[in-house]
Amino acid sequence: MDASEENNVKAVRRSKEEKKLLRKQIKASHTLLKHEGIRTDPQPTRSLVVANGGLGNSVSREELSAVLKEMGHVESLVMPPHKPYAFVTYRCEESALKAYMHLNGQKLQCGESSVTLYLAYVRSVTHEEETSIPLPEGLVLVEDFVSPEEEAVLLAAVDWSSTNDVTAQKALKHRRVKHYGFEFRYDNNNVDKDKPLPAGIPAACLPILERCLRKGHINIMPDQLTVNQYESGQGIPPHVDTHSAFEDTILSLSLGAKTVMEFRHPDGRVVPVVLPGRSLLVMKGESRFLWTHGITPRKFDMVPACELQSPAHTAPELSTHSNLTLSKRGTRTSFTFRKIRLEPCHCAFPSSCDSQGASSTPSTSTPAPPSPPALPCCHADAARLEEEYVHRVYDTIASHFSSTRHSPWPSVCHFLSSLPPGSMLADVGCGNGKYLGVNPEMIAVGCDRSSALVQICAERGFHAFVSDALNVPLRTASCDACISIAVIHHFSTEERRLAAVRELVRLLKPGGRALIYVWAFEQEYNKQRSKYLKDHNKEHREKENLTKNTSGNRQEPRGISTIQTSGHLEGSYEPVDKKQDLGKVTDCKLSVHTNRTAFSTQDLLVPWHLKEGKKQGDEESGDGGKKNRRKENSKKISTNQTRFDSNLQPSPGFDVSMSPESSHDTSDATHSPNSKPSPSSGTAQTSSSALKSESNCQMPVFHRYYHVFQQGELEKLCSQVDGVRVQSSYHDQGNWCVILEKD
Repeated sequence: MDASEENNVKAVRRSKEEKKLLRKQIKASHTLLKHEGIRTDPQPTRSLVVANGGLGNSVSREELSAVLKEMGHVESLVMPPHKPYAFVTYRCEESALKAYMHLNGQKLQCGESSVTLYLAYVRSVTHEEETSIPLPEGLVLVEDFVSPEEEAVLLAAVDWSSTNDVTAQKALKHRRVKHYGFEFRYDNNNVDKDKPLPAGIPAACLPILERCLRKGHINIMPDQLTVNQYESGQGIPPHVDTHSAFEDTILSLSLGAKTVMEFRHPDGRVVPVVLPGRSLLVMKGESRFLWTHGITPRKFDMVPACELQSPAHTAPELSTHSNLTLSKRGTRTSFTFRKIRLEPCHCAFPSSCDSQGASSTPSTSTPAPPSPPALPCCHADAARLEEEYVHRVYDTIASHFSSTRHSPWPSVCHFLSSLPPGSMLADVGCGNGKYLGVNPEMIAVGCDRSSALVQICAERGFHAFVSDALNVPLRTASCDACISIAVIHHFSTEERRLAAVRELVRLLKPGGRALIYVWAFEQEYNKQRSKYLKDHNKEHREKENLTKNTSGNRQEPRGISTIQTSGHLEGSYEPVDKKQDLGKVTDCKLSVHTNRTAFSTQDLLVPWHLKEGKKQGDEESGDGGKKNRRKENSKKISTNQTRFDSNLQPSPGFDVSMSPESSHDTSDATHSPNSKPSPSSGTAQTSSSALKSESNCQMPVFHRYYHVFQQGELEKLCSQVDGVRVQSSYHDQGNWCVILEKD
């Protein structure tokens, strides 16, 4: 090849690269306009948007700032939380032009992965700060409470080689734990107060506790210590330490790496608190008895970029957009000091107090056996029910749940594929984001109330954020289409289900369409049984074969729920009659549904059998003939993911083949899109009411609230919303579905 031909090839190659860069810039511009209402500018300015350079793409402030500063003096760098883009403003236009020319299309190394940056000019950056949230009442954070020398002494005092905490080792598989004074029993959520452990609180802790006494953090010496050690990516489900087990004040000393602990109120408020190494957290009163606290399992936390002087400002700064960065988690060891309670608790929070009749709340991982809840009779009751039996459950099972949700439904795909190129789609209740990548020609954004599922979306390169389905933070009439797949049936009153439909309609532009799927009461329709019911026969045959192949002993299911099943509650409901208004029952307990069987009531709890000991992807049922097809389908989906950067990898559960022997445990996890979390008023990770206590090393069983819709009920609900009409409705594999069109 001579020199002229080589130059021509290079010119063509450059032309292709320039076209690719232009496409990426246009796509970024559309996303920015839809998300922020900001238009990019073809003329040079001092400000640029950096697509792919956001916290949502696992890019830290330090990494992005370093490369931007090479181009000139940076006046400001705004990194909105969970977004895949950032805004930079330079002191002069020449620096912005230099960044535009040199950084566009360049790769930025972020740890072990890399992202490709795409820049575009913007006229101004006006990002609205979120309202600061005060710390829960009774919560105090004291930074640098112990010195580095004291920290080393405390860590050395823990002998991990000798532990007799048998129940802890059985219950906890994802972190190390050691008890002193009294062992906390994870099988009954309490302590055996008559059996103190041989080893009391280590002597190395006494100077620290005496300091707490002098400073007024406690007024009596603790006699129980739990030491937890968390590696990067490990966490602890949200919980309230059992009232009957411990007195009011609880001390938590954080040693080693920094982490973020989330406090959640029953009304849905969430307050993230940064716990620096060597800090002391004091929980008293409301923060100890009413708010749950937990640590979401992840490897990075969003934290303020600069350490703050005042601990009281730790939580509010997490919600600001101008000074956030990512903090990589390391090994953290917590020392939690508590005083054993010898008398019943008489606190001012009976709704969460097991001494006053409430279900015992989990102290770390596995709760005491709960009793089934009643249907709500007011808005507050409904919010609490959904918090307990929807949000907390889905945050706990998120990884397992995601591993069983990898194949988009054909009818939903058809709806999405019918949208014109460039359409703006909002998936409200997006779960793990399996529908966000179906149509690469549209701009898709998802939201979900489960932060754990949103994190999975982010890991796959999808645009998603944590949001309430009743109040989505997107502009009115900003979307060409919305989908709500398996979400609205998790709302526990008709008023809240109606509000969810109204919110979808609010987001639509005139002429825009919304697709809604809800679980159907009629699992047999037009003489055809849904796949959900058909799988019951397969599971029944498998159980029979299992029994025949054993020595003849009766085989018990792996997870036996301690919530009463519908068989024990049969007196609570009248016999099924489609002429009855089954949804109006308000004075009885909810029944627990038997998976893979026909529904007997419209409002019920559906079990989810958590599989903790297996890899993602070993959780969903299916026969061998379906494995390859599922793999192929998953691969096709993964190649069409809508994202700024193709270097981001989907989570492990996205492209997998399923194990047939696990069908007993995933229950309704297969073949039905009706198991997504309702992103309404709150989220947490485990719940006394929603989780079964372990017995004989069985896996825990969680219970999710559902309202299954009768024929015509969804259309009737939608007809109450002004300015929209039902374009079509249909029954799809045990689900009632409607397509709405906005006037």
